[in-house]
Amino acid sequence: MNRIDATFERLRREGKSALIPFLTIGDPDLAASAELIAACAAAGADMIELGVPYSDPLADGPVIQRASERALQNRVTLEDVVRTAAEARRLGADIPYILFSYYNPVLQYGLDRFFKLLEEHDISGLIVPDLPLEEDGELRDRAEAAGIHLIPLVAPTSHERIARITARARGFVYCVSSLGVTGMRSEFHASIDDFLASVRSASPVPICVGFGISNREQVLRFEGKTDGVIVGSAIVRKIEEALPLLGDSGKRAEGVRQVEQFIRSLRV
Repeated sequence: MNRIDATFERLRREGKSALIPFLTIGDPDLAASAELIAACAAAGADMIELGVPYSDPLADGPVIQRASERALQNRVTLEDVVRTAAEARRLGADIPYILFSYYNPVLQYGLDRFFKLLEEHDISGLIVPDLPLEEDGELRDRAEAAGIHLIPLVAPTSHERIARITARARGFVYCVSSLGVTGMRSEFHASIDDFLASVRSASPVPICVGFGISNREQVLRFEGKTDGVIVGSAIVRKIEEALPLLGDSGKRAEGVRQVEQFIRSLRV
């Protein structure tokens, strides 16, 4: 069984929802990222989204854009991201990993090599935000053959497409809470609950919500309405704030601890 499915089954038995942090891998460097992934797991994360740094991240707001720029300055590649996840697993982060990448790095790497890499390093899921339903056939078929879940995104503007998107969903459906790019928000659009209810009624797999969730109050706001929450920009900003510590090998443990404490505060 795919690790994502097994995790949702366990959480369902325990009456809990999933906490899924997002990290831009390579920010500030690969060694720090491995430790931060392990810290996420220690803090109670149920799965981790591994962000592949990209030069034109269309769905990402300024916080994650800056993190991608820092990682790209270190020449971090898609392969580096996956290998860093394997290192984090050796550090104790034995939870499902979901690779978040725009399609261009995947295409440039080559689909045969790409799925071999994911299989060899025990990656459970894949999110490609710029590949629409109408164009994902080849990638979806390859993912199915490899036992890796291609996780779709569905937005409040999807309307009649919701049923089509969820019908082919694997792992979970990523519900975009707000219009626009990622980033921290103080409130969500008025019809968010109706939107989530529509997706849940149509989806054969769990649903998770992301984009804008940045504190424990907002995590609790979606408790019972979804099967999990994805927190990205708020965590990446905590990493940005801790860069003076994370970039110094002698002080790195304190920076990692600060990020871990923030993630613990989100766990409900």
